[in-house]
Amino acid sequence: MIYLELFWEFFKTGLFAIGGGMATVPFLRAIAVKTGWYTSGQLADMIAVSESTPGPLGVNMATYVGYIVNGEGGVLGAIVATLGLITPSVIIILIVAYFLKKFRESKLVDSVLY
Repeated sequence: MIYLELFWEFFKTGLFAIGGGMATVPFLRAIAVKTGWYTSGQLADMIAVSESTPGPLGVNMATYVGYIVNGEGGVLGAIVATLGLITPSVIIILIVAYFLKKFRESKLVDSVLY
């Protein structure tokens, strides 16, 4: 059950946190208050560590939270939280790519771009 909750919380974060890694911080604070998975002090530590390690801040933080959650997250929790965070972006990219392909095959769009 914890894995489903992890996925859902980070799916919502990935869906609504537009603007980069620091945009995820308010959502992560809300997750901390709602679930009690980590404290405000741990959140500050996560930001510091995530900023100093390679990779996107939001992904690093999701991975870390998934790993530490309730002492039972582990590697599977890290993977689930990370997938939850990136899934909305992947879905949106696939939708945009579909429409771009449709427009690219349009003779009207092709002549306008030509």
